[in-house]
Amino acid sequence: MEPVPPSPIIWPNGGGLTNEWVHGLMSSFEWSSWNLPPSQLPSLMPVNVFDSLILTASKILHKERNCVHIDDLDPESNVVVVGDIHGQLHDLLFLMKDAGFPCKNRFYVFNGDYVDRGAWGLETFLVLLSWKVLMPDRVYLLRGNHESKYCTSMYGFEKEVLTKYGDKGKHVYRKCLGCFEGLPLASIISGRVYTAHGGLFRSPVLPKRTRGKKNRRVVLLEPEPSSLKLGTLKELMQARRSVLDPPWEGSNLIPGDVLWSDPSMTPGLSPNEQRGIGLLWGPDCTEDFLKKFELKLIIRSHEGPDAREKRAGLAGMDKGYTIDHEVESGKLITIFSAPDYPQFQATEERYKNKGAYIILQAPDFCDPQFRSFDAVTPRPKANPFYDFENVIDSDDEMDKSALDATDEHQPTH
Repeated sequence: MEPVPPSPIIWPNGGGLTNEWVHGLMSSFEWSSWNLPPSQLPSLMPVNVFDSLILTASKILHKERNCVHIDDLDPESNVVVVGDIHGQLHDLLFLMKDAGFPCKNRFYVFNGDYVDRGAWGLETFLVLLSWKVLMPDRVYLLRGNHESKYCTSMYGFEKEVLTKYGDKGKHVYRKCLGCFEGLPLASIISGRVYTAHGGLFRSPVLPKRTRGKKNRRVVLLEPEPSSLKLGTLKELMQARRSVLDPPWEGSNLIPGDVLWSDPSMTPGLSPNEQRGIGLLWGPDCTEDFLKKFELKLIIRSHEGPDAREKRAGLAGMDKGYTIDHEVESGKLITIFSAPDYPQFQATEERYKNKGAYIILQAPDFCDPQFRSFDAVTPRPKANPFYDFENVIDSDDEMDKSALDATDEHQPTH
């Protein structure tokens, strides 16, 4: 007996979403992943419905501050923190069912990297946007480094959207990029837990003006590595986040640091030479940041099993999480929520990592409970949307020539 296709999704009159609508969207996308070729997605999710959803969500996201504060917590509340998803729709649907769907007492913080590599990045992102529209003060979507023009043109999301929406694909992709620009960079939960995709960030170097009345120009002094210092939460709030590709040079470096940086076991702050953008920070910096802002935890994501196997001194990602720094004031944790990652892999031997999420509970929301889970099997058969055998591996290195070539690249200062 042939499966009965769901009806095309209709945007509700007045735009008020319901639990039933969001759950219907999730089940429709799951059905289509098994039963429709990618190019048939518009028969289920018409462009006008996409437009309404992304416009409504973008308006909400753009009004949020760079660092959202989640303080509406009571003894009955818990907060679920989710790491990279990378288009693995079925694992996201399992995670939300396993942890419990967002509700009055259950908050969610998604820590970026919703798209690229996996075959269902668009559906994953739209599911999360629908939850954001339904429960804007219970669901928080932070930006990852893959929510950018550079990464999505390299790692599959752009081609995925063009494949799924055909002659409307460029329109859909452009709307997604605009929404990415509005995603907040970080959150602080209950005044005690800082979450961001990559992690910590530097204090910006202020422009220094040359003397002379005529032809006055701004000269940006690039700091020596030894002069790098940690940024403040006030500086984070003042950064300009609405850039398609956060710059690696110039005055607006905080977004790139927050999205691309990595922890290290070597003390101090230094440029992240391996990635070509962002910082490496040591346990001393974790301690300084926690102590200065009276925090107990830093939760970040950004590193899957492929990245971690190349990083000396740091644990692998086989359980979906690692505790990277334990210092006097608290801990630094990496959480990764895409199990059996990446979906498409050139080598026959897979990492077979678990995914994980974190639950934070009253009274102080800074004692993390880890929940690891296996990938949903079987996955529907799908073709990759990028050349996974030859593309730069695991974000290790930013191809700046490719970035410079993107036609909508933002000015760096």
